[in-house]
Order: sequence, then structure tokens, then C-alpha cells
Amino acid sequence: MRKVVKFLAAVAAIVVAAGVQQRAEAAFVGAPLGLRGAIQYIKFDQPTLAPMAFTLFCLKYKDECKPRPQQIVFRGGRLKLTAERLAQMQDVNRQVNTAIRPEANLEGLRGEKWLLHPASGDCNDYAVTKRHELIAKGFPARAVLLSEVVTTWGEHHLVVVVRTFSGDLVLDNLSGHILPWSKKPYRWVRIQSPKNPNYWASLGDRSV
Repeated sequence: MRKVVKFLAAVAAIVVAAGVQQRAEAAFVGAPLGLRGAIQYIKFDQPTLAPMAFTLFCLKYKDECKPRPQQIVFRGGRLKLTAERLAQMQDVNRQVNTAIRPEANLEGLRGEKWLLHPASGDCNDYAVTKRHELIAKGFPARAVLLSEVVTTWGEHHLVVVVRTFSGDLVLDNLSGHILPWSKKPYRWVRIQSPKNPNYWASLGDRSV
């Protein structure tokens, strides 16, 4: 009798565990991430200069560009993508996209002013605000990086890349969906270094 009870208890535990796993998987499958395919990571190439507007941003917001030596870059500095972190990323992407009114910069480089939480702004303001919010929610700065890209219509554009073991994911003011970087139709130009946000690097090919 005791063996039967133990057996039934073990079966029940397996069923419960399977249910929890299915719910967790459903949380990811329900999101437009395409994480079931081959995982592709961004390949950092040669060191390069940071955007000039970023340098001015750092003078204005020193804490945003402060290196964090206490954050050890382990296994490339990536984080585990949990259902909670995915939900936080989706919330930040949606809230910031909604809070900032789109306003094109018609003055070129001279008019670039990267601002946190402005009432209106362009892609740069969306990106730095999202990075700020994610770090405030506990995301390690080494895994939340600004990246400059070029759109299919030839415009330079700034996005946020969150580096996870499930792939490098992009928060973008041009989309309400968080997508793997390899799914974005951009030419990738440069990205912050995980070791120091003041250092930037060019990007290599899209190899796994």
C-alpha cells in the first residue's frame, strides 16, 4: 500500500511540474520573439568611437554612463530570460513608446539631444529612456546596451539590445514587438561594450 501511495505521489509531482513548465513555455511562445529557432548572438568586432551625441549625453547624465566594476562579466555578460524579465521588457517597451510623443529631428547631428523621459523626442530619447528603466528594474547594465543601426530607408536609428542566453533581443520605438536582433531588417553599425558603457564596438556578421 505504501508503495502505491509513493508511486501516486510521484506521478502527481511529475504532473504538477509538467504543468508549471508548460505555463512557462506558453509565456514565451505567446510573445512574438521567435525564440524557438537557432539562437543568434551579436558578435562584437573592432573598437570604434561612440556617437558624439552619446558623449554629450554622458556629460549630462553621468550615472547613465558610469562603469559598474562590481558587475562581473560572466559568460559574456548575458542574463537568463525568465517570464518575469520578459514581461518587464514588454512593459518598458510599451510604456516608453506610449509616453514619448514622436518628434523628428530636422537639424541633423546638430539637433541631436539624447534626453531621459522627454515629453517628445526621437529614437535616441526612446532608447536611452528604455535602458534607464530596465536598469532601474534590476537588469544588469552589462546586458542592456544601446546600439546604432541603419534602417532600410537609410536613416540612422538607435535601439536597445538586451543580451540573454535565449538570444539578443531588441527594444525598438518603431515596433511594439520585442524581436531577436537577427529578425530586424537593419544594418548594424555599432554597439556599447558590456564591460564599459563608454566603449563601443562595430558588429561582426550574424553568426551563431
